[in-house]
Amino acid sequence: MRELRFEDVTVRYGHTTAVDGVSLTVPAGHVVGLVGESGSGKSTLARAAVGLAPMHGGRILLDGEPVPTRGRNRPLQMVFQDPYSSLDPRMSIGESVAEAIPPGASRADRRAEVGRLLELVHLDPARAAARPSELSGGQRQRVALARALAGRPAVVIADEITSALDVSIQGAVLNLVRELQRELGLSMLFISHNLAVVRYVATHVAVMHHGRIVEEGPTAQVLAAPDHDYTRELLAAVPGTQHTKGSPR
Repeated sequence: MRELRFEDVTVRYGHTTAVDGVSLTVPAGHVVGLVGESGSGKSTLARAAVGLAPMHGGRILLDGEPVPTRGRNRPLQMVFQDPYSSLDPRMSIGESVAEAIPPGASRADRRAEVGRLLELVHLDPARAAARPSELSGGQRQRVALARALAGRPAVVIADEITSALDVSIQGAVLNLVRELQRELGLSMLFISHNLAVVRYVATHVAVMHHGRIVEEGPTAQVLAAPDHDYTRELLAAVPGTQHTKGSPR
């Protein structure tokens, strides 16, 4: 368990500022939800953390040290929205998971580790030879989680991992995230546009709007009495919830 910290991070694309001086901490062993509409900058912040978006300012630290973004054994592992595009269709799911295991293990040990990881995400190890096209969307997302865990990350970044799934499958994946966090003590940045999803998995929530964090705090506190108009708008979009300023209904 390790702490991930963003300090005044800025990301620009040409004249457009996608992330504007964001500071945010993911404490060791906690799930922090980052919520906002499409275009708010939340996925860009995640991509900056794993070296996929260039920073124009600020720092990203792991236990106080700059996060390395090169080399095979990266301490941050990202799970993307579309599990099919993140898995090589030419490889079996076992091969995809094995590819992410740090070097040094024997072939037998790697095979055993693949089986353990598939079981961890509630997939039958006997299906290790299956191709991604043979699995459902929910099963592919479980493989993506297993692959991320295979790298033995210090922090997992989950970017809209349920938004491409059927509603009936989303709950099972969210339950799996909660189970993995509880059993493994994961530190996780969980990104979503849906406050109801974040409420279910995160102990702390940060709300992002136009590239900035406009509100953050313990999830129960922010959702019960949001301070910012944008947070209230997001909350009003969740079925069964209506809020006025400072008071839940």
